Amino acid sequence: MMKIFLAAAMLVSVAATTKTCGKQNAATCFKGRLEVKGICSNYTIKVMDAGGLAWTEASWTDETTGKKYTDVFKLANPCQFPESIKEGDEFYFTLDTGKLENCTVCMAFYPTPQKAAAIKVQPQPCP
Repeated sequence: MMKIFLAAAMLVSVAATTKTCGKQNAATCFKGRLEVKGICSNYTIKVMDAGGLAWTEASWTDETTGKKYTDVFKLANPCQFPESIKEGDEFYFTLDTGKLENCTVCMAFYPTPQKAAAIKVQPQPCP
């Protein structure tokens, strides 16, 4: 009887995964803009049209320029961020919950928000 229960539970789990596999959920896919591409991969990204997220700073001021930003975060995985994205470019992304890969970046400082998030840039707009 226990084997039948486990088999049924596995079948339900696989069925649920198959429905969502490969599809992006609009609630987990975001539009962002690279606001500051600071020295040594000190990047600041703004989440467009999605204020109040726990992993973003509601308001942050770049102490070097005095410019104020809203709904921003520091990029936690700069080595996976496409070099082709420039300041002011908009792009779509999802949060990356996988293991952060260490990479070598220089140690020069440029101010960034305190809150950080690892992301995966998406090749197409969110659905």
